[in-house]
Amino acid sequence: MNKRKLIVGNWKMNGSLAANESLVRELLAGIGQPRCEVAVCPPGIYLAQLQALLAGSPIELGVQNVSTHEVGAFTGDVSAEMLKDFGVRYAIVGHSERRQHQAESDVHVAIKAKRALAAGITPIVCVGETLREREEGMTDFIVKRQLAAVIHLNGHCSSEIVVAYEPVWAIGTGQTATPEQAQQVHAVLRAQLKGVTEHADRVRILYGGSMNAANAAELLAQPDIDGGLIGGASLKAADFLKIVGAAA
Repeated sequence: MNKRKLIVGNWKMNGSLAANESLVRELLAGIGQPRCEVAVCPPGIYLAQLQALLAGSPIELGVQNVSTHEVGAFTGDVSAEMLKDFGVRYAIVGHSERRQHQAESDVHVAIKAKRALAAGITPIVCVGETLREREEGMTDFIVKRQLAAVIHLNGHCSSEIVVAYEPVWAIGTGQTATPEQAQQVHAVLRAQLKGVTEHADRVRILYGGSMNAANAAELLAQPDIDGGLIGGASLKAADFLKIVGAAA
């Protein structure tokens, strides 16, 4: 199936009003009509600014998190319906940094995916193993367990998600899975999806472990790698645009 690749910039906790405007203007000046889908996920406090800056452009707006709750006494949370007010198209759920620092469980991630889907927002479900888990030969078990929780709760709607494989040992470390290592895990995830939905081939599986301007083309050439979840390189317009170009 010929599906457009998806390149998503995860800005993490970086940015300011001035820096965001400068970065977005550079991106818009260089992006033209991309042959892949493109989104950026700023810190939530900047959603209104980014909604205005990206209006009418080919770059979609995403977020880095969404609440497990719909409404109510949940101080600090932001619901999927609130995000929808700002034209949010994608929501990252279960990023390894949140699993590690905010103790998010597989169940939390599955519920967040469900809340996003119910609001018409596409969840980008992150899965990935630590270095120790890889060394112990547990990679397939870990990523399948993480994805299974989302599939179990969301059933046939699982064909509407995006999956991002992000080996924890390759995030922000400069290490990257080889294209062969990444493809091997992507193929495992694709096979798992095929077991639950006839639309598995339309689910995009992104690679999210230190993809950059230098290695993007080789990673994106793999048969089951449908795009990238980009961290550090998404904060540099020239690098991000090179990755977008490689995805075409």
